[in-house]
Amino acid sequence: MRLYLLKLLVTAVIVATASSLAGRSSALAGFLVAMPLTTMIVLPMAELEHRGTGVAVELARHILLALPFSLLFFAPFVVAERLELSFWKAYVLGCTLLLAGYAGFRVLSRGL
Repeated sequence: MRLYLLKLLVTAVIVATASSLAGRSSALAGFLVAMPLTTMIVLPMAELEHRGTGVAVELARHILLALPFSLLFFAPFVVAERLELSFWKAYVLGCTLLLAGYAGFRVLSRGL
């Protein structure tokens, strides 16, 4: 239970900090969020929780494969102005593309 609470606290602090920073410097907030911060936190936590089972290494491989697919979420935001998409339309479209990307990821990750 303590490990779960630690994970919850660390995650909450990172998300709250990044969203607060976005109002002052969206470039810096975007850079921090784009960094593999969650990966850098999740991998050691997975290793601590599942010590020596290879779970963290397998997770890292899946993260690397998933990265290109997860970027599909941002595609509607890149073209939002040109297509006159509101934030919410771009967001919903990004989520839809992310679901399609997950389907592709699942197909490709079967061999890992």
